[in-house]
Amino acid sequence: MHNLPPIYYIIFTAITAAAVLLQALVMLGLFLVLKKAIGKLIATSDEMKEHALPLVASTRSLVEDISPKLKTTTGNLVEVSQTLRQQASHLNETLDALLETANSQIRRVDEMVTGTFNTVDHATKALESAVAAPLRFMSGIARGLKAGVEVLLARKRPASPEAVVDSAESEEKKPA
Repeated sequence: MHNLPPIYYIIFTAITAAAVLLQALVMLGLFLVLKKAIGKLIATSDEMKEHALPLVASTRSLVEDISPKLKTTTGNLVEVSQTLRQQASHLNETLDALLETANSQIRRVDEMVTGTFNTVDHATKALESAVAAPLRFMSGIARGLKAGVEVLLARKRPASPEAVVDSAESEEKKPA
């Protein structure tokens, strides 16, 4: 090993002693700070116990009072939900049946109205054909009579049969 002068050992020992002393002072400071913090923590804890314990007790009491009511309410809500589902299903079935009945009645009324319109149309055509032919016939007779009366009143004799035909044609072309 090396032989060092004794002064180095003394300096090393002094530095080590100073470091140990500094460490002891730091530890003492930490101890004092921790003791003070623990004291504050204990005081805060005691204060919390004073205020929190009655709050916890009243909360526990409230929870104990409300728990059965919540269970009852939950059960009632389940029953109401089931009843509503059943009623909604029943209402849906009723509305479907009503809609089906209404649709069948609408189809029936539509068939009746269509049949009525077809019958009226057929009757109108039959009446038109039954009335139109005699009316045309009567109109022809009336025109002939009119032409005859005009000839008689005028006391003129037509020069030829073509003149009578021409006057009858001109009468037919006149608007009625």
